[in-house]
Amino acid sequence: MIQINNLTKIYKLNKKQMAELKSKSNIKVAVDGVSFEAKKGEIFGLLGPNGAGKTTTLRCISTILRPTEGEVVVEGFDTVKDSKNVRGKIGFLTNDIKLDPQFTPKYLFDFFGKLHGIEQKVIDERRVELFEYFGIKDFEEKKVSELSTGMKQKAAIAVSLVHNPDILIFDEPTNGLDIITARLVTDYLIKMKNEGKLVLISTHIMSEAQKLCDRIAIIINGKKVTEGTLEEILKETNAADLEDAFFEYYKNNVSEEV
Repeated sequence: MIQINNLTKIYKLNKKQMAELKSKSNIKVAVDGVSFEAKKGEIFGLLGPNGAGKTTTLRCISTILRPTEGEVVVEGFDTVKDSKNVRGKIGFLTNDIKLDPQFTPKYLFDFFGKLHGIEQKVIDERRVELFEYFGIKDFEEKKVSELSTGMKQKAAIAVSLVHNPDILIFDEPTNGLDIITARLVTDYLIKMKNEGKLVLISTHIMSEAQKLCDRIAIIINGKKVTEGTLEEILKETNAADLEDAFFEYYKNNVSEEV
């Protein structure tokens, strides 16, 4: 289970960052008082436009960032006070985290397995299972730099799951993937949910969220504007699909600066 209470993340900007953002303030509120709870056996989606605060939220959950305010608890462990225990419970994947191009998928899988304290026999079993599922087996001894974009992504997913985590956190899981690879990834997320794991994803792809997510939280300008099942969100907005519902929230909540 993931419990988030009043999560706030504030950055101080330098002059260059202020110029890039066309901001007169040196303060950027990336996440503003977000709260929600995600449970095992479901796919929970964070939906919002680019820059809404989705990735920052996931990084706080994954212990990469420290919240400015609020509390994040993963399986009973506070992400600030018990970050090591949290990292043992989660598998986190984001496009910003790249596998070292000089090593092979097999080497990296084994390396991270040992970092998690897993016995070599178990590592070997997990590698066979995941590499066969994602079609990596024939490429496991090639350097990451020699792999296609889709194969790199599949290898990164496999490495992030070496320790068979109870919670999967994926930031834009199908971004940049071809349709075949994307379907393979989404099918795997559904498989993990059906095995009782908690899957937390961020996405700006409405059709993906509508197909995958049991519950959805929509974030706009760092704030959660709604949360519920697809049916609840469509009913609340009187919309035909999630895209129409999203734009109803967007029109009502977007700031004048956007």
